[in-house]
Amino acid sequence: MFSYFKSKGKNNKAYTIAFYNLENLFDTKNDPNTLDDDFTPKGKKNWNYKRYKRKVKKIANVIAQLGAEKSYHSPAIMGLVEMENREVLIDLTQTNQLKKHNYGIVHYDSPDERGIDVAMLYKKELFELLHSETFPLIITNENGERDYTRDILLVKGKLNGELIYVIVNHWPSRRSGEDESEEKRIKAAQLVGHIVDKINEEIPDPKIIIMGDFNDDPINKSIKEYLVNHRFYNPMERLICTGNGTLNHKHQWHLFDQIIFSKNFLNVEEGRHSFKYAEVFDKHFLREWKGKFKGNPFRTYVGKWYLGGLSDHFPVYVYLKKN
Repeated sequence: MFSYFKSKGKNNKAYTIAFYNLENLFDTKNDPNTLDDDFTPKGKKNWNYKRYKRKVKKIANVIAQLGAEKSYHSPAIMGLVEMENREVLIDLTQTNQLKKHNYGIVHYDSPDERGIDVAMLYKKELFELLHSETFPLIITNENGERDYTRDILLVKGKLNGELIYVIVNHWPSRRSGEDESEEKRIKAAQLVGHIVDKINEEIPDPKIIIMGDFNDDPINKSIKEYLVNHRFYNPMERLICTGNGTLNHKHQWHLFDQIIFSKNFLNVEEGRHSFKYAEVFDKHFLREWKGKFKGNPFRTYVGKWYLGGLSDHFPVYVYLKKN
C-alpha cells in the first residue's frame, strides 16, 4: 500500500491533503468580545503588523511546499486551526506564495473565548464545495459552567469529481491536566461520531476524512477507543510508533495533529481516490536550530518572548492517488 510514491519524481495523479495548527495567528486589532488583548501592539506580546505579516508569509510558504515532492499541486484540501478570523485567512491566501493557487475559504466564527477558529482551504480547480456547517461542542468546566471552545467543521464537496466529507477539529486542550481534561476530548470524539452517523444517513458508504489537532495522540482513549472504530483507519498511529511527532512538550514528542480516513480510502477503484501514505512535514527550516529546544518546532513565542518562528506544531499531510 505504501510503495506507489516511493519512487523518485512527481506523479500527476497524486493529490495532497494537509493539516496545520497555526499557533495563534491573530491580527493586530483588539476584539472587545474575545481574549485577544495579548496579541495587540499594546499587549504583553507586543504583537504588531510587521510581525503579523512576517508570520503570514512564512505560513504561506509552508503550505505551498506541502506535498510538493510528489504532487504537481499544492494541497487540494488544507485544514487549519488557531486563526482569529476570516480576514487573516484572506491575507494568507492572497500572499505571493498562495494567490496563484486560487484557494477558497470555509470559515465560521467559533465561540472560543480567545477567539480562535477552525477553517478549511480548498483549491478551487480540484475541489467543488457543496455544503458546510458547524457543530458546537457543549462541555462544562470544573464549576459546571459552559466551557466555550471551538466548533467542529463539516465540509461536503467533490474532489476531482468524487464526493467526500471533511471534518475539521480542534479539541479541548490538556491545560488543566491530561487526565482531568480527558472527558472533554471524549465528548468531542462522540460528537464527531454523531456527525459521521448523520453523513451515513445521507448516503451509503461515504468517504470521510477526519483531521485536526485532537490534543491527544493516536494511542489515547479519545482517538483509539471513541473515534477510530471499524469504519476508520488512522495512518498516524504508525507514525507515532516510529518516533514521529508534531509537537514537543517537556522533552516528549506527541502527534496531536492527525488525518484519519474512512476505510474505503484503502480500496483501489477506478475513478476514485485511494490513500497512499502519511507524513509529518518537519523540515529543518521549521525547527529550532540551537539551544535547549533544538529540533523542536520553531514557534512564534516562548511565553512573552518573540522568536519569529511559525508554530509550535509541525504540519501533517497525506497523499491520495486518483486511480
